[in-house]
Amino acid sequence: MDQIKTVYTASPEETEECGAVLARLLVTEPSLPRFVALYGDLGVGKTAFVRGFTSVISPNAPVRSPTFAIVNEYRASPLSVFHFDMYRIDSEDDLLSIGYDDYLVRPGICLTEWSEKIEDALPEERINVRIEKNDPTHPMSRSITITHVSEENA
Repeated sequence: MDQIKTVYTASPEETEECGAVLARLLVTEPSLPRFVALYGDLGVGKTAFVRGFTSVISPNAPVRSPTFAIVNEYRASPLSVFHFDMYRIDSEDDLLSIGYDDYLVRPGICLTEWSEKIEDALPEERINVRIEKNDPTHPMSRSITITHVSEENA
């Protein structure tokens, strides 16, 4: 894995901005993977990160956690954003039933929350984003570590 960067944020807005920065990078660097695997505990800011990311590609999209829908699509041209919440996924059959493989080949960028639930189904090349609370005295403080995973460096 190649670490791209660790960023420290102090508010949901700063976490959103971090997502927006990554989106701008992926849009301008077509050699980077079109899959972002998000990791982090409940309430750590994964959806805020996706909201910022999506604001670059599909401005004004009403980004919400797709906990019950499993996937939300934010259509845009030339790329759409496919936002998955894998919290309720328990098996390969569950993935097949939502058309997960179909999304991987569509023109767009996939972002998956709770990626640890589908580790074996993640693409070999992807961007990992790990969001963690990093200061118990500042409840909104986060560290966001972004890495590029590829077959060569896995």
